[in-house]
Amino acid sequence: MKFAIRYLENKETKLKGRYITNHHIIPILEQYKSEFTISTIGKSVLRNDIYLIKIGTGKKVVLGWSQMHGNESTTTKAIFDFIKYIANNKDEQEVTEFLNTFSFYVIPILNPDGAAVYTRENANKIDLNRDAKQLSQPESVVLRDVFNKVQPQLCLNLHDQRSIFGFETGKPAIISFLAPAADPEQTITVSRKIAMQQIVVLASKLQAYIPGCVGRYDDTFNINCVGDTFQQFGVPTILFEAGHTKRDYNREITRKYLFFILLQLFVLTEANGISATYKDYFLLPENIKNYKDVILRNVRLQSFPYPISIGIQYKEILKGNTVKFVPEIESIGDLSNFYAHKEIDVAGSEILINNQKNIKIGDKISLINNYFDKTLEYFDKNSLEF
Repeated sequence: MKFAIRYLENKETKLKGRYITNHHIIPILEQYKSEFTISTIGKSVLRNDIYLIKIGTGKKVVLGWSQMHGNESTTTKAIFDFIKYIANNKDEQEVTEFLNTFSFYVIPILNPDGAAVYTRENANKIDLNRDAKQLSQPESVVLRDVFNKVQPQLCLNLHDQRSIFGFETGKPAIISFLAPAADPEQTITVSRKIAMQQIVVLASKLQAYIPGCVGRYDDTFNINCVGDTFQQFGVPTILFEAGHTKRDYNREITRKYLFFILLQLFVLTEANGISATYKDYFLLPENIKNYKDVILRNVRLQSFPYPISIGIQYKEILKGNTVKFVPEIESIGDLSNFYAHKEIDVAGSEILINNQKNIKIGDKISLINNYFDKTLEYFDKNSLEF
């Protein structure tokens, strides 16, 4: 069965959009408490519960955690898609083998306080992925305690990355991986080599669906990062970065590919037939910051003697229980080295932004239209396509 069909049949429809919190996952955890081992393993700064799900009873122990950064929820959705697939297909031979082979421990939301207010940091404004050495935060201690208790043979550090990342080819970074370094010299340790080999297999399979859009993240060593620390402890660790494609601002397309990665990781999809060598890890293109959400090309402004470009980025703002995407001018000038998820060529026209001729970096945008013909609209803040 093709993975796309599996995804459609097992997508957790109770989770959607970018705003995912304990409030959203608790009813689903209740639903599965008779299927899997679900426990409360600690409290956040604001005394919100942190949950752990155990799937399977095998000797191969894998530990994963999502929403270490509260506003990075795509992998959380994919985890619950995966769980639904396992629950719905327990009688299938491949699922039975998975359950007997693996013990998959996963923390769906490590940072529930940050998730509730849609911020990267926890309630103390600490980035938990820079707290691996100090262990100053209760959430960091919870993760380390679980790590020490279950003694994983593989760790999955699950994240989202911003829409600003792409590759030199001009393609966007839809999925990126990292085998974190274990020392400042970025030595290829035994554990790091294992992570690299696994990434090569996953990336090779993904290329069939998103060719040229799979890459690797910067591997500069930082002992304060959890992945680097666990790698230093000798445990292979893979960092996942769920990226962006086109107008997929709710990350539903990327979610599908993450579901596929989890199937592939636990060999629940077609046999891969890939002979992996860790050296091929370095053939994956490295992420670079060369993307804007929107670029207006060939714009005439009185302050420039030649046509220029305007780069627009969406700022993610939580309003009520919904993440709103607010367009803002991020750059003005020569953007020839940048790509965009949406490009608009105004063909040398003068423009008005919010009915004003004077524009500056940081301006929030409601409307962009032609200076001489205001009925000609180039951009509307409500035109974002999901």
